[in-house]
Amino acid sequence: MSAKYFAILTSQGAAKLANATALGTKLTLTQMAIGDANGVLPTPDASQTKLINQKRIAPLNRLSVDPSNANQIIAEQVIPETEGGYWIREIGLYDDDGVLIAIANCPETYKPQMQEGSGRTQTIRMVVVVSSTAAVTLKIDPSVVLATRQYADDLMNNHIKASTPHTQYAPLASPVFTGAPTVPNTSVSNYGQQIANTKYVRDVIADYDGILPVGAPVAWPQATPPGGWFKCNGATFDKVQFPRLAAAYPSGVLPDLRGEFLRGWDDGRGVDAGRALLTAQGDAIRNLVGSIPCVAPYGFEQHVSGILYGMGMPQGGGSSETLANGYGIGVNASLSVPTAAENRPRNIAFNYIVRAQ
Repeated sequence: MSAKYFAILTSQGAAKLANATALGTKLTLTQMAIGDANGVLPTPDASQTKLINQKRIAPLNRLSVDPSNANQIIAEQVIPETEGGYWIREIGLYDDDGVLIAIANCPETYKPQMQEGSGRTQTIRMVVVVSSTAAVTLKIDPSVVLATRQYADDLMNNHIKASTPHTQYAPLASPVFTGAPTVPNTSVSNYGQQIANTKYVRDVIADYDGILPVGAPVAWPQATPPGGWFKCNGATFDKVQFPRLAAAYPSGVLPDLRGEFLRGWDDGRGVDAGRALLTAQGDAIRNLVGSIPCVAPYGFEQHVSGILYGMGMPQGGGSSETLANGYGIGVNASLSVPTAAENRPRNIAFNYIVRAQ
């Protein structure tokens, strides 16, 4: 018994499919048309270039390869319940050039209108056997077509099964961001797992004195301080403009640390008693004492004390330097150690600076 309902490629459709297969291009199916064939069940004819009596043409909703037959293409179109009032006996597939590619007949079915007291959403499905399904593609405008329930179910199932369904986003494990991604702003008091943007990091640095309090001297290796910092050079500053710096230096004057060493505040320990914070202290050394007796039976060198000492001389006597009217003992530290116009330890010069805000 021969098939009563079937679909075939038109002559034009077969030629375009063969050409696409040979050239490695695509035959793009875009629309499906339905008609009533003027009330008589038609027999598909390969020479047809249009339906016998077309009632509707609209974009395809879906085009897929039959999972049970790799050479069969399944085309679907959804007719909304708002359309109807005609019989459906013939179906046609058109490409993006408006050429009728395939034609089919189908069991007669009536598509009612809502005004008739009955309405339904109806899916028209057409199966076409082709020589190469790889040469056929679907081009649709998603803004003007309806999705079938099966299409939506398949789409969702594939999405759920996929290990990384959102390939346009960064992976969950070790994401790598490109471009200029943004995240919402948040206050510096919000400590959690929210991603911090550059504004938040800057606000935290500016607000959190635990990192480095405003006014704390920092040794800087350059002559010019970075932005937002002042030199500790004894200059005055605007206490209104820099209130946090004024909290550290209420006088509105920065300490002058040029050429100075910093010393820890005594704070009651008794090592450097009587000092207030930010007070300067001049240079000093521990007192060095010595003595020479006024009368000595054998020579001054035999009875010197403290930092003075006597030493034997070839000529005899204890004097090391001849004076105008007698003999004496001199002291010159540079003969033994490095000397300068100040007391200092070994050091490296840095530029002391402070955060201004």
